[in-house]
Amino acid sequence: LDYQIAKMRRRAGVGAINKSKLVKEKFAAKGTEIAELKLSHVTTQLDAFRKYLEEFAREHRNDIRKNAEFRGQFQQMCARIGVDPLASSKGFWAQALGVGDFYYELGVQIIEITLATRDRNGGLMTFEELRKRILSTSGKTRQDVSEDDVARAIKKLRVLGSGFAVVPLGGRRLVQSVPGELNMDHTAVLQKAEGKGFTSVSVLMKELNWLEVRATEILEHLTREGMAWIDDQNGEERLYWFPGLFPDISIDNE
Repeated sequence: LDYQIAKMRRRAGVGAINKSKLVKEKFAAKGTEIAELKLSHVTTQLDAFRKYLEEFAREHRNDIRKNAEFRGQFQQMCARIGVDPLASSKGFWAQALGVGDFYYELGVQIIEITLATRDRNGGLMTFEELRKRILSTSGKTRQDVSEDDVARAIKKLRVLGSGFAVVPLGGRRLVQSVPGELNMDHTAVLQKAEGKGFTSVSVLMKELNWLEVRATEILEHLTREGMAWIDDQNGEERLYWFPGLFPDISIDNE
């Protein structure tokens, strides 16, 4: 009798487990069905929004190409739905807007300018100076170019390797056009030199609480890379000037 009772209990236990498993499978299937319906709904909405965005682009083609602020807002709209008008030089966006050609030409200009000035600034230049040079060398044929346009063009140039990068510097940005990444120490030195265009070992030791050997090593490295110039005429201590940070550089005089 005890054996039969135990056997019945085992059957009841197995039945409960199977029932629970069946319920879980039904819930899982229903959950998958709901998720697929939601995904289908979202996909339909995105497709509709892309269609409206294409119509908007056709209607405002000239504004997008000629107005830097308008172009930036359009890029933000595209980014929200995962559309990148710069991803290819072919297809709808290139034909409808010509933005592929715009950023390609801008990228070529950036390469030419950074190569021409590398001996002077060691491959570091502020966005402000780069933008001024683009506008000054383009004459009246160049459409209005914003710093956002410059950043987008540089981002596309990164496919060429590590030679191009954007370096945040407080409230400003620098474009680096030489191979090699700047680490946190290098950026800290640039921040200290930003205001006057130069810094020194003693300044870094005092304001960053660095040891002398650390400050000297970082400054000498930036000098070897051509980003800093040595000035021994100060009389008190060696100064390190950063031509890429020189304030109010006169482009016309070069």
